Amino acid sequence: MRYILMMSATKAGVGTYHTWSPKDAEGHMECLRTIVKELTDFGEFVATQGLAEPAEAKLVRGEKNGLPVTDGIFPESKEFLLGYWIVDVATPERAYAIAGRISAAPGPGGVPTNMAMEVRRLAMPPAHGENSPGQSD
Repeated sequence: MRYILMMSATKAGVGTYHTWSPKDAEGHMECLRTIVKELTDFGEFVATQGLAEPAEAKLVRGEKNGLPVTDGIFPESKEFLLGYWIVDVATPERAYAIAGRISAAPGPGGVPTNMAMEVRRLAMPPAHGENSPGQSD
């Protein structure tokens, strides 16, 4: 089963990341790289991607006069999707465990960030020719 693990934070929370020391930021990224390597080794890794800053985000709803209708910068209290991971695992519990590890990646001083992670099963089965864990063609 494939799951998307979505990392979110408020605009204010994103701003605090810019105050981290280079050592703390590198420690955080090294932890995430280690998780990717382990998931790859176990055959559970599908994809991960960080997103650009929330200041670049636009909300689009429909069209008016043939152009998309957009809202600008979101309010301070809005939560933003910062990035996502897609994993292919045997159970929902395994997806939750992976999300917990990502959430616990260290922040300043090595303290876990405990960043919110939303875990959702992908509704579509893998594309033709792709296998889920434990399955073969």
